[in-house]
Amino acid sequence: MSSDTTSGIPSAGITPPAEAEPSVRPAADGSPPARRNLFRDASLSAVLAGFVAVVVSYSGPLVIVLAAADAGHLSQGQTSSWVWAISIGSGVTCVALSLRTRMPVITAFSTPGAALLVTSMGAYPYAEAVGAFLVTGLVITLVGLTGVFGRLMRQIPTAVVSAMLAGILFSFGTGVFTSLKTAPWIAGAVLVAYLLAKRWIARYAVLLALAAGVVSSAVTSRLDIHIDHVELARPVFTAPAFSAGSLVGIAVPLLLATLASQNAPGMAVLSASGFRPGDRLLIGSTGLASTALAPFGSHAINLAAITAAICTGPEAHRDPRRRYVAGVSCGFFYLLIGAFGSTLVVLFAGLPGELVAAVAGVALFGALAGGLTGAVKEEKDREAALITFLATASGVTIAGIGPAFWGLVFGVVAHLVLTRLRSGRAAA
Repeated sequence: MSSDTTSGIPSAGITPPAEAEPSVRPAADGSPPARRNLFRDASLSAVLAGFVAVVVSYSGPLVIVLAAADAGHLSQGQTSSWVWAISIGSGVTCVALSLRTRMPVITAFSTPGAALLVTSMGAYPYAEAVGAFLVTGLVITLVGLTGVFGRLMRQIPTAVVSAMLAGILFSFGTGVFTSLKTAPWIAGAVLVAYLLAKRWIARYAVLLALAAGVVSSAVTSRLDIHIDHVELARPVFTAPAFSAGSLVGIAVPLLLATLASQNAPGMAVLSASGFRPGDRLLIGSTGLASTALAPFGSHAINLAAITAAICTGPEAHRDPRRRYVAGVSCGFFYLLIGAFGSTLVVLFAGLPGELVAAVAGVALFGALAGGLTGAVKEEKDREAALITFLATASGVTIAGIGPAFWGLVFGVVAHLVLTRLRSGRAAA
């Protein structure tokens, strides 16, 4: 498949929405296609995809946010405000961007960024950390709106993008089977239910897999959900302060981690599913959301990668034009949780880790298969794609930046060495 030079990222070899009539294809600049009806396009599979994406977001990454809040000695009110801010920011951008572009745009809070804050929050007053969050949001907005980010992403070969996606999702695919060791009944129930449903009622395969896993968790006494009370979240405003130390120690690494480890693979996931994301709209909007919510504790809102893959593939809906409903659904659940602060997080914390891993894994089978297909489609790029896949799947982190970015770097370098230099010698 040839590269789609108007897409922001080359298409990655998966059947794209191009099969739909041109009037409903998302435009390269992010402008909306012909108006569609949300309620007519809604489906149980798309709503479920959004729900599963939120479950994955809160069952693991939120623990890192709470650890960072603890490291910064935040009060309970400040911590609850942080959870509120990242939830509301993710929810608003999910809903608004999905409706605007008619693509399943999934946003989230920066997990690598939160991991960085675990080690750096305690070194600065909280007001200075908020100032660093604010500066990070402003720079991301500037990078997005100017189109710099998109121009850089357009230089990445199709196979490398697909291989990076496959590398990101690889551990989630294997997680289905590693969970069999510690929770064979739960993971086994998820896998068997998924396969049987995929054979006869494929549209509801993930739903039935989730239901089977919950029932198995209950039967084996692995559900641990206790809600003492429910109360609305109360945002806490913190006036930002600025210092050279916090800008260097927090803003710079947070900026790099968010752009390289989150927004880059997030754009790649959309492209790999055949959509044409407009980088200025998507990156610029998440940057604006980050900036607006920084005084309430939001460290960074960005495009999601792993959870996005749950909502952008055929499991969300066979018709690509109706998958945007998954983005709207994801945003709705974000907003619901954000409204109640950390109260509803208990629901997700009580789910067995093996259940979350198994459901996320089967939900990502299609996206993983698509990434692998795109990676090996062009023979001349297979070695570069292999290097990208291995580097990304290895989980290597260098200078605080995650494996998705380094997979891209190694893959692009390999592509240049193996193709561009070879072509130059042949021409000479």
